[in-house]
Amino acid sequence: MAAGALPTIARSMPDQIPAPRHWGAVLTAMVTPFDARGDLDLESARKLARWLQEHGSEGLVVAATTGEATVLCDSERLDLIRAVCAAVTIPVVAGTGSNDTQHSVVLTRRAKELGAAGVIAVSPYYSRPPQAGIEAHFRAIAEATPLPVMLYDVPLRTGRRIAREVLLRLLREVPNIVALKDATADPAASAALLADADFDLYSGDDACTLPLLAVGAVGVVGTTTHWTAALFASMISAMRRGELAQARAINARLQPSFAYVNSDDCVFPMAIKALLPLLGLDAGVCRLPLPAAPGGTQERALAVCRELGIA
Repeated sequence: MAAGALPTIARSMPDQIPAPRHWGAVLTAMVTPFDARGDLDLESARKLARWLQEHGSEGLVVAATTGEATVLCDSERLDLIRAVCAAVTIPVVAGTGSNDTQHSVVLTRRAKELGAAGVIAVSPYYSRPPQAGIEAHFRAIAEATPLPVMLYDVPLRTGRRIAREVLLRLLREVPNIVALKDATADPAASAALLADADFDLYSGDDACTLPLLAVGAVGVVGTTTHWTAALFASMISAMRRGELAQARAINARLQPSFAYVNSDDCVFPMAIKALLPLLGLDAGVCRLPLPAAPGGTQERALAVCRELGIA
């Protein structure tokens, strides 16, 4: 090679984003339906789960953040996971994490018998433990199950980001920790992590999915995917084919949904539950501390659906 010449990129290098190895590319973080009295509505949960499967979701995440896990008692959470697993044929990833390690371990031990295809464990929130505590928390959860485990890094909600060194040790040393739901909004750090560890990266923020796909993510654990799963699947397929312009065009169509689904006045579960009746579905309202959606939300939801041609 002449001095100063750049090495040629091998023709055998992959020309597409990686395929998911466990649960599919488009996973929906499902809301939890409640009835008019505020009780868990398992029949509506089954109906919603089947509808999501029929409309493009390749897997479901149940009883996690969007599913209002923090206001579900243990029996409700377990009943919900069991009901959804029985209602669909796509993988169900059970939300078994909390800010209490022992509690998380107890829930995680039950996931496989309920029919779950994996568990998702959030970094401990509120107590803001040091990195040593975060690492020990995740190791204890993974040791409690033979199922594949997805870690969830969402510092906006937990108050502390999972350190890169901790993630690397967990991904390299714990065989069943196989995936990360990344809600850090830091694609550069995600790319660096993928360069040094073998795992499936999922976007944990719908609006960050395209940039994360560009650095090697396999898919999304979405919220707007309650009504946009097919579009996300098309965007991911376009990226796999190397059709960046097409992927960008789809991402542009998704922008109104991204803007709608989360604000200071109306967070994810509230906004999703306000839109579902436009699709012929009913999940009730949220449990406090999440109030009913504020006035004007349904009009915004209708505008989003009309823009997409689904209402």
